Amino acid sequence: MDQCSQPGLLAVEAALERILNQLAPVQETETVALADALDRVLAQAVMAPINVPAGDNSAMDGYALQAADCSGANAGTLRVIGQSLAGHPYVGELRAGEAVRIMTGGLIPVGADAVVMQENTLRVGDQVNITQPPVSGENIRRAGEDIALGTELLPAGQLITALDIGLLASVGCASVSVLRKLRIALLTTGDELLLPGMAPQLGKIYDSNRPLLAALLQRLPVELLDLGIIPDDPHALRAAFTTASQWADVVISTGGVSVGDADYTKDVLAELGAIDFWKIAMKPGKPFAFGRLGQGWFFGLPGNPVSTAVTYHQLVVPALRHLAGEQLFAAASIMAQAVAPLKKQPGRMDFQRGLLTNEQGANRVISVGSQSSGVLSSMAKANCYICLERERGSVAAGEWVNVMPFDKFIR
Repeated sequence: MDQCSQPGLLAVEAALERILNQLAPVQETETVALADALDRVLAQAVMAPINVPAGDNSAMDGYALQAADCSGANAGTLRVIGQSLAGHPYVGELRAGEAVRIMTGGLIPVGADAVVMQENTLRVGDQVNITQPPVSGENIRRAGEDIALGTELLPAGQLITALDIGLLASVGCASVSVLRKLRIALLTTGDELLLPGMAPQLGKIYDSNRPLLAALLQRLPVELLDLGIIPDDPHALRAAFTTASQWADVVISTGGVSVGDADYTKDVLAELGAIDFWKIAMKPGKPFAFGRLGQGWFFGLPGNPVSTAVTYHQLVVPALRHLAGEQLFAAASIMAQAVAPLKKQPGRMDFQRGLLTNEQGANRVISVGSQSSGVLSSMAKANCYICLERERGSVAAGEWVNVMPFDKFIR
């Protein structure tokens, strides 16, 4: 049987669509100070309450004047009657034959219709000679030229960035309405796990999945409940899932979703929720679970560290961002040439870890280290995923491949 047609393997795109179609974004809102708005999701569009700039102002250091004064027999010699500085405008009206010394950002005096840059002038006392006449409107930034009063500044569903905060501050916003944070419960399962800092033990490994996910989740608007390491015991799992489901919008666990004798997660979840267990057609990360748990949702990630990272990034992050109310756009990807051959068997979409470079204007990518699902060092050395299509086989050097650069949600 061709591996591409193996039954029970859900395509990555179909899995994500199936998840997103079931999740309804949170509706509850709160108002937060602008300083606390970074990485929060806007609950409603922000409309500009003022013009930016607020009034016509100078784009240059120079002199504000009437352009018509710079033509004719006496063109170019004007009397300087005052000055307009940023924050200190000239109070009064400029008349024919007059000029006002003006600095960048200074308001255009009433009666002026142009600014001549100071490099095109000669000043002697209160007289200024214009050596290169301006045209009407020259070097003037109009009110509302950047942002017009009443226009949409940011849309609802925007994940607020540092630049957005600067933009909001520029129109005087001191606070914004945002959607509440998601409540996430996180746990790992396995008798073999040790906490970082404990002495090494034969047959044991350190839990890297939970610290990794806890760090990545900080990039999202969430409140995190860390339930720690849960042993391979159905009673302990049942108690942990029950506690989590009473508080969380989403429960994320790693390990226990495979077919091993000690993988009890599937059985316990069947008791407490309605879980669809999928074998995703992706590598790494074939064992993956999603479904209901109490009033919230459940994501069961594989236990191998790279599989955890890949499934989290490709499936969980878009789901959480959608659930948090963020407007989603397709993940950015580019095409690059493979520097060296890439091994792949048809049947599953393969997310290989790579190093993306640009040499003389050409994107190039090379596999980084071992592609084993247990080798986390390959993720740490990489800066992108090499996304090889489900039906594709091995890649020869020089072939073009689709590359997804890492973003803040995976680094």
